[in-house]
Amino acid sequence: MIKEARRPVWAEINLTNLDHNIKNIIKKVGPERKVIGVIKADGYGHGSVKVAEVLRENGVETFAIATLDEAIKLREAGVEEEIIMLGLTPDMYADVIVRYDITPVVDSFSSGKAMSEAAKAEGKTVEGLIAIDTGMGRIGYPVDSPEGSEKAVADIKKICGLEAFKIKGLFSHFATADAADKTYARLQEKRYNAFHDMLKENRINIPMRTFANSAAIMEIPEVYFDAVRPGIILYGCYPSHEVDKAQLDLKPVMSVKANIIKLKKVGREFSVSYGRKFISERESLIATLALGYADGYPRPFSAQAEVIVRGQRAPIAGNICMDQCMVDVTDVPGVSEGDEVIIMGTDGKNTILADEIADATGTINYEIVCAFGQRLPKVYVK
Repeated sequence: MIKEARRPVWAEINLTNLDHNIKNIIKKVGPERKVIGVIKADGYGHGSVKVAEVLRENGVETFAIATLDEAIKLREAGVEEEIIMLGLTPDMYADVIVRYDITPVVDSFSSGKAMSEAAKAEGKTVEGLIAIDTGMGRIGYPVDSPEGSEKAVADIKKICGLEAFKIKGLFSHFATADAADKTYARLQEKRYNAFHDMLKENRINIPMRTFANSAAIMEIPEVYFDAVRPGIILYGCYPSHEVDKAQLDLKPVMSVKANIIKLKKVGREFSVSYGRKFISERESLIATLALGYADGYPRPFSAQAEVIVRGQRAPIAGNICMDQCMVDVTDVPGVSEGDEVIIMGTDGKNTILADEIADATGTINYEIVCAFGQRLPKVYVK
């Protein structure tokens, strides 16, 4: 049991594996490309401040987040590097962007103007990225038609005239770069390049271009441009089952572990947990763990879930509760209270990845690691 966790369950974050991943990403894209470390959602549940430390040690000088609170947390922890806000910031918070020296993303003159006015009031200049929508349908100037592109160029020209806002780069995001079929991704690439050409024709200078997410880093080197944005691959998870994993050697950074807090011998026809989904067919030994769906262990996984105990896999017994779950350890020799159980991770022989949990619950590995990282205490190891 790890006392500093203050709970008999924890997310174990392997910083050596994180270091391995960022080194391989840098090797993949080459030293001439800037790496923007995406550490939003508290570093995908791994702890953004600690993740930033490891990335900094590997020469990463820019981080990306999704909310103002995430940026402020980093600044208050002493992070001095550039921080990019990947989403749009409402005009009413432009002063916060200026105060904490955050690089905003804008897709309208009104937003750029708000940033400029807030910066001017403080005697500063804000540098921001122009977002274009090449096919994600989320944020950005739509550039999927000549009319949309022309309107975007006209608006960006107005942004160029702002006194205290300077264009730092051009930003877009892929919708299907993680799919085996790259047809749509290539269409997005074509739109991005065509719009960049339009900006050049209109003498609008774009100092930095960024487009490549994790999947594109793995499989679309043509869009590395000036800066790449690794996210899920930093944490040792692949973007999908369709990418070629041979393109990048990754090691999972997060494991989830717990100690058995209670062992109970039960007879035949004994029911366990809500809904009585588990009823023993023999005399059984049931272990209780202080881990539940409020910790990110998805309740729909209950019927298929297994954990690793003393070198073998054992099934979850009944429904996962909010704060606890039970395991049928009847077939695990020598099991005792206090034993360490692996919920996600490996003991060298058995492995349970975030992908296994995600596949069984109809989601993606991103959601699994983010969810585990929200309430579980984090223990950092090397």
